Amino acid sequence: MGLPLDELTAYLDRFLRIAEVRDSPNALNGLQVANDGQVERLAVAVDACQATIDGASERGADTLIVHHGLFWGGLEPVTGRHGRRLRTLIQRGIALYSAHLPLDVHPEVGNNSVLARRLGVSQPEWFGEYEGQAIGVMGTLHVTRDVLVEQVTTLLGTVPNVIAAGPKTVHRIGIVTGGGGDLIKQAVDAGVDTYLTGEGKHHTYFDAEEFGVNVIYAGHYATETVGVKALAEHLANRFDLPWDFLDHPTGL
Repeated sequence: MGLPLDELTAYLDRFLRIAEVRDSPNALNGLQVANDGQVERLAVAVDACQATIDGASERGADTLIVHHGLFWGGLEPVTGRHGRRLRTLIQRGIALYSAHLPLDVHPEVGNNSVLARRLGVSQPEWFGEYEGQAIGVMGTLHVTRDVLVEQVTTLLGTVPNVIAAGPKTVHRIGIVTGGGGDLIKQAVDAGVDTYLTGEGKHHTYFDAEEFGVNVIYAGHYATETVGVKALAEHLANRFDLPWDFLDHPTGL
């Protein structure tokens, strides 16, 4: 026998502080699609898209946990690709649970905290305001910029785009996974010399250049793979549930 879905979702709601962490209304954090069964096998992915939904079905998962859920576009008719996604989940009995900012900011399994720990950042603290709360992690890291880029490449399996406008030796790093390019000035104001995020707009090149800070764009997708994996490991240890990571990289 597996774990009742309502028991798993109640635990996730508490653990991730779903009701407390502010987010975009379209995030709809928490259980987005229910099923009628027990949770016996998890799948986790960055995005709820047709490929990961199909992947969950192929792996025999009855519950899919994602960072980006189904409803980012707001209200949509249940037709076309949106309808296909929902029909696939319902017809194949797959529950869908989504956690956006609650996963970004979690101190144990959050994207930013996990990435900081794996890079060896010490004395971590929060910085960077988004949706009324601090979401980034900054701390001490004494390493050359080139070595840091190699570490990020190895850890995330991606080739970062580096704006080398800061010191060659890193002393203080700030991390905001995903689309954190607009927070460069907040990172500089917080005292970092190197800023690691997923992606940013064209003009952020000049932000980095003129503020004199290194910016490492390691990919929106790649930087947000670490949180769902850490969450899956946590749930596996707590509830003895097998799980699969559904890798569907966008290259962005």
